Amino acid sequence: MTDLFTLISLIVAVVVVLKLRSVLGRRTGDEEARIERRTAARQGAAGAPGDNVVALPRRDADTSGATIAPEINQADVEERIKTMPGVEAAARSGLVEISRLDPQFEPETFLRGAKQAYEMIVTAFAEGNRKLLNDLLSREVYDGFEGAIAEREGRGEQVDQSFVGINSANISEAELKGGIASVTVRFVSELISATRDKAGAIINGDPQRIKEVTDIWTFSRDISTAKARANPNWRLIATQSPA
Repeated sequence: MTDLFTLISLIVAVVVVLKLRSVLGRRTGDEEARIERRTAARQGAAGAPGDNVVALPRRDADTSGATIAPEINQADVEERIKTMPGVEAAARSGLVEISRLDPQFEPETFLRGAKQAYEMIVTAFAEGNRKLLNDLLSREVYDGFEGAIAEREGRGEQVDQSFVGINSANISEAELKGGIASVTVRFVSELISATRDKAGAIINGDPQRIKEVTDIWTFSRDISTAKARANPNWRLIATQSPA
């Protein structure tokens, strides 16, 4: 009788575990993407303060030595830049110059990284995450962001924000000067944001309304030497609002 009771108990335990796994063990694709972004953010925050952080994968990302990066046809790259959607006409010549000095540069890959960096920076600013911002921004931009955070904290205010998504991200300008590549992106995003005072009362924004926001950000990277080009990361060096 004891053995039978033990067997029944084990069966019940297994059924409970399987039920829990079926409920708790699933992740949607959006959850996976957000986990990856947050992991990237934590890894960026843990890096050396001097790192330029807008991590972009490259064709030669495999460092095992087992494969060799394919030869790049510069003419094909330039032709693709000239017809690539998401690139405004004024930026095409600058992107071509950048790709000639750094053949591994790809505007499509850059834009993917810039979108990830945009969400990370906007979220970090709302949360007051100075460490992450310090690794992503130039000193001048960081000082502006940090000053705004300090003023907000001094007033006892808190920002409640949800990042809805990016509607569009277009490269509006690109320049190569003195070996420094600069690429400007016009972001149109959607946010839900509200600022609360010390008592928790809403003093700005609306926690129930999605707001469309346009930001124009410039990212920069040193590609003057082979050593510099080995670092594929970018840093935000300027922000502006649309005219």
